[in-house]
Amino acid sequence: MTAPGRRSSTFTRLLRHGFTDPSAAERLLDGAELAPVRTDPVLLDALGATADPDLALLGLVRLVEAQDGHTAQRELLDTLIASKPLRDRLLGVLGASAALADHLARHPRDWQALVMYEPRDLHPGVEEFERGLAEADDPAALRVAYRRCLLSIAARDVCGTTDIAQTAAELADLATATLRAALEIARAAAPDDGALCRLAVVAMGKCGGHELNYVSDVDVIFVGEPADGADEGKAIQAATRLASHMMRICSESTVEGTIWPVDANLRPEGRNGPLVRTLSSHLAYYQRWAKTWEFQALLKARPVAGDLALGEEYVATLAPLVWHAAERENFVPDVQKMRRRVVENIPVAEVDRELKLGPGGLRDVEFAVQLLQLVHGRADTSLRSGTTLDALKALAAGGYVGRADAVQLDAAYRFLRTMEHRIQLYRLRRTHLVPEGEADLRRIGRSLGLRTDPVTELHREWKRHASVVRRLHEKLFYRPLLDAVAQLAPGEARLSPDAARERLVALGYADPAAALRHLEALASGVTRKAAIQRTLLPVLLGWFADSADPDAGLLNFRKVSDALGKTPWYLRLLRDEGAAAENLARVLSAGRLAPDLLMRAPEAVALLGDGAAGGLEARSRAHLEQEILAAVGRAPGGEQAVTAARGVRRRELFRTAAADIVASYGTEETPAVADQGALVDRVGAAISDLTAATLSGTLRAVVRDGWGETLPTRFAVIGMGRFGGHELNYGSDADVLFVHEPREGVDEQEASRAANAVVSEMRRLLQLPSSDPPLLIDADLRPEGKSGPLVRTLNSYAAYYRRWSLGWESQALLRAEPVAGDEDLGRRFIDLIDPLRYPADGLGDDAVREIRRLKARMESERMPRGADPTLHTKLGRGGLSDVEWTVQLLQLRHGHTEPALRTTRTRAALAAACAAGLLPQEEAGILDEAWVLATRVRNAVMLVRGRAGDTFPSDGRELAAVGRYLGYESGHVGDLLEGYRRTTRRARAVVDELFYGG
Repeated sequence: MTAPGRRSSTFTRLLRHGFTDPSAAERLLDGAELAPVRTDPVLLDALGATADPDLALLGLVRLVEAQDGHTAQRELLDTLIASKPLRDRLLGVLGASAALADHLARHPRDWQALVMYEPRDLHPGVEEFERGLAEADDPAALRVAYRRCLLSIAARDVCGTTDIAQTAAELADLATATLRAALEIARAAAPDDGALCRLAVVAMGKCGGHELNYVSDVDVIFVGEPADGADEGKAIQAATRLASHMMRICSESTVEGTIWPVDANLRPEGRNGPLVRTLSSHLAYYQRWAKTWEFQALLKARPVAGDLALGEEYVATLAPLVWHAAERENFVPDVQKMRRRVVENIPVAEVDRELKLGPGGLRDVEFAVQLLQLVHGRADTSLRSGTTLDALKALAAGGYVGRADAVQLDAAYRFLRTMEHRIQLYRLRRTHLVPEGEADLRRIGRSLGLRTDPVTELHREWKRHASVVRRLHEKLFYRPLLDAVAQLAPGEARLSPDAARERLVALGYADPAAALRHLEALASGVTRKAAIQRTLLPVLLGWFADSADPDAGLLNFRKVSDALGKTPWYLRLLRDEGAAAENLARVLSAGRLAPDLLMRAPEAVALLGDGAAGGLEARSRAHLEQEILAAVGRAPGGEQAVTAARGVRRRELFRTAAADIVASYGTEETPAVADQGALVDRVGAAISDLTAATLSGTLRAVVRDGWGETLPTRFAVIGMGRFGGHELNYGSDADVLFVHEPREGVDEQEASRAANAVVSEMRRLLQLPSSDPPLLIDADLRPEGKSGPLVRTLNSYAAYYRRWSLGWESQALLRAEPVAGDEDLGRRFIDLIDPLRYPADGLGDDAVREIRRLKARMESERMPRGADPTLHTKLGRGGLSDVEWTVQLLQLRHGHTEPALRTTRTRAALAAACAAGLLPQEEAGILDEAWVLATRVRNAVMLVRGRAGDTFPSDGRELAAVGRYLGYESGHVGDLLEGYRRTTRRARAVVDELFYGG
């Protein structure tokens, strides 16, 4: 007897052998069922070798209890102790699968299926499984026989007799035998239907690929033809009944559970299409209607049941279409769409537990391999395998995938599939989620041979292999392209030039020959620079391919690298700072403006390194003015000073454009910014502040050059239009008014000459030919327009506005805001114009009619000839002009009584009008959405084309780039235009009500 407080020796031994509940295990061992073998040391050793000793012991006790009588119990236990193969197999299964333990408890003689250990038992195929299912003549019997066969597969698996590839192949062979048996049961139930038709069952997915899971839908496609002399319509109806019955036999639940669902949704038209088609009907569909993913699915098509000759004919007939899918017109956008993982469809709480669909999951490997097969399998028949690991091996042998990458990917895929199998085996349930419970993780870890600290080791190995997949997933496509142009070790297989061009075309490159030249220039040689480029380029090429213009991205990268390649910090920045390389790839492939700005001073690439932490964060106006004024102060003359100011402007324009692109596209770590209005506000504020700071610096330089520290007249620059509203676009001019006031004792004519000289010199210096973009100053909104003087005194403005001011001028003054020069003079100018733009009595009916008349006239006269009014962002239906004039009419009418309306910013004024009850929230939202969208389109056009425009580009690739900036996936240009028309159509309806009807 064990002394109180002390553990028994059995308890201690059980702990040492891996039991987590030694007390319960001790009670089970002390029970009558195991009395004959309780003291035999081989039993405890064998239990300790299982994935879950507690589970194995409980399953063994239940199995012994279920035996029919004492003799059967002794037979089981004696064989268990005497036969190591049975001991390892039976206890291994009981320690890994509660579901198979339940099966053995219901069918206690099935343990004998594990006794045989002949060579033919080691790797059974379809024939062996057919013999195992031969006596099953009804669905319930088929389920029992299926589980018995599954028991033997699981036993070989958990004992290590078969590896993951062999296990998956055996599961697919068992599924084949099961489908055949189910079809025979269906034929026996309806012999007349069987006589009318030929029916072929073609396996798809993992079953077709000979790599099935323990629990998985079995994907199939049915092909039917009439038997000799039979009517086609009646034959297809008969075949449909047979196919439906076969599916039910496998899928329905009985007292013995279910086998697995048979899924025919990969057929033409999916679940909306007929279950069975003739071969000619299949062919017609694939020739006319099939999408790229459907050809990808056909990579795994394999006849398995029914009329195998018809199934082989089906595969042979469709094979040419499969292997020419990469030549289809829509292949590139389809591939780009498919390559984006479906992680967003996984519940957030499950993303980190997803073995199949999560980042670095099984789907990444399978998709990558299948895509490479589609691209290169047409010319190389050795790649046409439906099995992922066999195809990966063939790709490596042919040089389509780097050998080292293939070895790592093979190991990662095997580990992840084995882990998936162990998870499913426990309850025989279809799942790809890694469990969270400690006991479950411990069982899985031990089943994989991780015995020291199973849970910790399992997490470490899982994350390591997932990381390998994540890292290699993109490189798999691109590294061989570099190997094709770089010097390799002798004897190393590599892509042929034709294969390299094929791959580049499939990945969206329009000029593969030029792309290969760029890669050769970047990656060839033995220099440190070339070595680092070879490391960076596989990932960069993937990011380029994700854009609308991969060719431009690669060309621009070569230009930047040529300019900065010898600068030590450049490659170090891209190699060591994860965000920098991806940000650069996005910026270089998103259009012309940002790369053009960067090429003029490539060192600005350093801004991309810090991401949201500061590198791309917009700088405040105070900081910008401080830097520009300091640069102006250091320059020896006016031209040099303004050149310095324009240099800062160019750099900051690049910063703004890069931040906008990165935020709009998103990165692998950070999704795209969803708030489109915030993006518009950010760009408008940044460019407006930058323009104001540039004008301040230019004004300081001109005054210093001509008059020293003090100009004879006080001088202020008033921002107008989008400038005053903090809403400048990338291509906007600076709309301004100039106002001056002679200093005490200065002659008015002298002051006027000085002020005009300042304006002329500022305009000249800001437009001098230079590598920096010019800043055009537009003063056409001044009194009397182009006919009036460029600059006036404050008193002159007062006199003009008092006597001659027109309604449109009061409307234009709604956007007036001082931006540079004498602050006090600017404030007094605003005091002067406030009564005009916010009239005390609001607007009279005549004034409202005049504004409406001007708006209608502008719509009819200023719209460019031939322009589509539904797509013109400025003057078109529901565009910028519609929204702005509507908001400005509300400001003119109610600005005096509603102080919140006294703002130069369109969106702020619209929000204030809504808050004041001047329009419903829904209508305000419609107008705001349209204004933001039209502004985003204008920004996109400038970013993509490098020049301003108010309409969508006509060039397909440019239009696609605009779409990507606006969040539309590749191939959805039609949705982009329809979405714009829909949004602006709704806005125009609100404008008609508020502006013309209110």
